[in-house]
Amino acid sequence: MFVAGGPRRLGAPSVLSAPSKEDGYDLWLRYRPVADAARLAQYRATITQLVVESDAPTMQAARAELVTGLRGLLGRDIPVARAPSRDGALVVGTPASSAVVAALPLGAALRQAGPEGFVIRALPIRGRPAIVIAANRDVGALYGAFQLLRLLQIERPLAGVDLVSAPRLRLRLLDHWDNLNGTVERGYAGASLWEWARLPDSINPRYTDYARADASVGINGVVLTNVNADARILTAAYLVKVAALARAFRPWGLKVYLTARFSAPIEIGGLATADPLDAGVRAWWAAKADEIYRAIPDFGGFLVKANSEGQPGPQDYHRTHADGANL
Repeated sequence: MFVAGGPRRLGAPSVLSAPSKEDGYDLWLRYRPVADAARLAQYRATITQLVVESDAPTMQAARAELVTGLRGLLGRDIPVARAPSRDGALVVGTPASSAVVAALPLGAALRQAGPEGFVIRALPIRGRPAIVIAANRDVGALYGAFQLLRLLQIERPLAGVDLVSAPRLRLRLLDHWDNLNGTVERGYAGASLWEWARLPDSINPRYTDYARADASVGINGVVLTNVNADARILTAAYLVKVAALARAFRPWGLKVYLTARFSAPIEIGGLATADPLDAGVRAWWAAKADEIYRAIPDFGGFLVKANSEGQPGPQDYHRTHADGANL
């Protein structure tokens, strides 16, 4: 304690313990043990088994997250099964992927949840107390898995839990201003995550960690590159790299988006113009879009900065932004 005239020691000297190792990498997904002994005992009695019937990639991600999270929070491994066989089963799935979920009276709640939402409900399954995380699509079940773990992290009671959650926004994107040379415009936390020189052969584990963190808060898309775009991102040499990132992100419900430079037909297409009303330009963009979707079937789309801060755009050809958008 410090007061006027200098420091004064109050009481007996204290012993300071060494700080726990923490570098922040795990973000909010630390899954530290539940501190309250009574609450921990309740959770251990409530969740005794994890049931996931599907082996689809996103359901595998949900299962792995729950295995990791429950082990950390409850301080013990929770057995995984294909069907509930005891009190305290935590069942995760969709009506299409789980016979157990399909048999439950969740129709109204699932309609309310929509395509990406989820239901978390305590209810009896085959006469035994259980909790279900149900969704219409696998990604909703993944979001529900993160939400259940969040409830445990903040030590909320699970008795009688009954939640229905649905995102209000269809597009929930992170917009990176990363350049192909590894720098980040207006970036203040190091170099770009995307190691273009090493892709597609080397997949950094951080890509999965990034997608996992995004999914945990409902992010469903990422714009990989700077809006002050480099046309090379649309070349075949880079699209194979983007496709590798898309594969790493896909189990976590994360789609990739690219920034398209309006003058790309000239810079990488060999055309004399980028006029959006030119038939050759329109054909070039159509072919480029087909090429991208062949490489990345779930490609999210383009973000375009046009006729702003010196960037090329349709106004260079006395066209409107609507003309430029509707190629």
